[in-house]
Amino acid sequence: MTDANTRPLRDAFGYLCPLDTRWSDNDLYGHVNNVTYYSYFDSTINRYLIEQGGLDIHQGDVIAYVVSSGCEYFEAAAYPESLAVGMRVDKLGNSSVRYGLAVFGAEGSAKALGHVVHVFVNRESGRPVPIPEPLRKALEKLA
Repeated sequence: MTDANTRPLRDAFGYLCPLDTRWSDNDLYGHVNNVTYYSYFDSTINRYLIEQGGLDIHQGDVIAYVVSSGCEYFEAAAYPESLAVGMRVDKLGNSSVRYGLAVFGAEGSAKALGHVVHVFVNRESGRPVPIPEPLRKALEKLA
């Protein structure tokens, strides 16, 4: 656990994606299971890339692979709860990007703080490629 004073607020993120927890998100302990946060992160990132950057997940020549991820948990979320996932770009490289992500409840600071690193690759070869310009422009808005 991290000190409450280091928990980010919503205004530290340029994109907020609303999200309602689902019954199946809860584990036997009665709170959202830790692995579910990664699903929240993945859905938020891809929604942004598709809607804002034009990523074609089905037929595009360029796709993104997750090569690193992590999360710190500060307080539990549970069903039924409305959440928001904040997203920012912490580092933008030639073929990779590191996202900063946070899960927020209805009020207050983050319940969890995570990161994901994507490497953009050619779908056919699986080799890294430069981030396509429409995606780069969308990502720069969050940097």
